[in-house]
Amino acid sequence: MHWAVGPVFWDVWKMAASRAEPQVLVQYLVLRKDLSQAPFSWPAGALVAQACHAATAALHIHRNHPDTAAYLQELGRMRKVVLEAPDETTLKELAETLQQKNIDHMLWLEQPENIPTCIALRPYPKEEVNQYLKKFRLFK
Repeated sequence: MHWAVGPVFWDVWKMAASRAEPQVLVQYLVLRKDLSQAPFSWPAGALVAQACHAATAALHIHRNHPDTAAYLQELGRMRKVVLEAPDETTLKELAETLQQKNIDHMLWLEQPENIPTCIALRPYPKEEVNQYLKKFRLFK
């Protein structure tokens, strides 16, 4: 028996298939580059720790958000992007922008000095936050 399938069937099938694909969620981190340079000269391990603190805090604070829950369900598929901010002022300006635009994030402050070191967003579809992060380069 031969079945003829019309264009309407294919349109419905494509729509259903696109919804079935899991949404790609990314957790963005923006780390201060100047902390690795003089006069600060923090070691790489200290900077990595700041990013880890910020990421963990953002995930914890926003753990009840559906995107965070989905991100944590498949640990092997987690995606993080670490970007660099040139200095404290730029990091604080980004935090202010994110706050104004209602983008969930965590500004990590190193204690006891109260030094802003890193911003971590909760997991987002990259299309939702790209516009706020496009001026930042990958951390090197």
